[in-house]
Amino acid sequence: MKFKNLLLAAMPILFVSITSCSNDDDNVETFNYTVPATYTFERNAVTSVDYSGQSSRLLMLDEMGKYFSTAAANGTVADDSVLSEMYINTNNRFAGTGLNTSGKQLKDKTASSKDYFSLYLGGGSTVEQVSVRDLFEAQFDNGEAASQGPTAAAGVAGVYLDGSSKRLFAANGLEPQQVLLKGMMGACFLDQICNNYLSLNKLDEGTNKTDNTAKILVSGKSYTTMEHAWDEAYGYIYGADNLTVTPNTFKFWSSYINQVNADTDFNTLKADIDLAFRKGRAAIVANDYAVRNAQIDVIKAKLAMVPAVRAVFYLQEGKGKLATDNGAKAFHALSEAYGFIMSLRYTNKPGTNSPYFSKTEVDTMLASMLSGTNGLWAIDTLGAKLDTISTQIATKFGFTVAQAATVN
Repeated sequence: MKFKNLLLAAMPILFVSITSCSNDDDNVETFNYTVPATYTFERNAVTSVDYSGQSSRLLMLDEMGKYFSTAAANGTVADDSVLSEMYINTNNRFAGTGLNTSGKQLKDKTASSKDYFSLYLGGGSTVEQVSVRDLFEAQFDNGEAASQGPTAAAGVAGVYLDGSSKRLFAANGLEPQQVLLKGMMGACFLDQICNNYLSLNKLDEGTNKTDNTAKILVSGKSYTTMEHAWDEAYGYIYGADNLTVTPNTFKFWSSYINQVNADTDFNTLKADIDLAFRKGRAAIVANDYAVRNAQIDVIKAKLAMVPAVRAVFYLQEGKGKLATDNGAKAFHALSEAYGFIMSLRYTNKPGTNSPYFSKTEVDTMLASMLSGTNGLWAIDTLGAKLDTISTQIATKFGFTVAQAATVN
């Protein structure tokens, strides 16, 4: 598969001149540089962009999700030990080229950012880190139990036939696959983007700024450490997009950015995020750290809108289906909402270095969803809870529930 960093080298470049002031000292320095029309950056005619590790992790999660789907469709066991081995990338469990030998895994990047989970920097706790990793491991157990169970019912893990698709539900009605996919998008990918690779604690760590200003490259590479960190943040969004097929395929955050952007209420989101990544990378090359920092704020704010909007959308979609099959028809959407709500804990509000919703607030919303007898199956009281959570999220981000509910 050819990824976006390889493909874009052949695309035309739009030249935009930017003038700004350096924030390194009291002296005003003017830079004139170009922002490419695509995420294409080269040094000595060689690409200086590399996010192969991020591509690997995105594809690993994609295969883990498909493992659940295949087990449900074929009536086979979703073996929790296989999923656990995929999580830490051992015993050659992946089919994708190079994944087994990539040296990459998902578990060690789950809840591991510098800003939120580095004890040295006073971030989150190892207790929380262990807890969220255990939560994903629990989805492997839930998937295995459901794959061997009867028809899913209140308090009973099993299989639910949703149209032509079969889905695995835990005893509380949550779909383990969706909790894993959407939750990992937050706890791994979003956390790494906003709280690690776009953190000044990472970008400016040690001699990074001095080295970038002097253009001292990583040994054997065509990029500086700071350039590479920025590219790795970019890769956690776009690293598994495939633009060599028709129609193009988009994965995880890239796909959901497109979905939110498709609504007229949020139709500048995609362009805003894309431009901020390109402008910030160009600013790094030009040693313009003030512009770089401004783009970090744009990316963090705009990207946080995606799980917020999608959480409300799926909460409302699920609410609309509660009357079907004793509520089971709604549980796929509600499980997606559950995972996106989890992701809100890993957002980063510019100027605060804190999430838009704290861990306690997120945990309270999640607990509310499952607070009835047998979790989601308590459909008589669930609808009101979904509305309350929807309003809480929408109000925090400055949109209405109705606006988010219309996103396809």
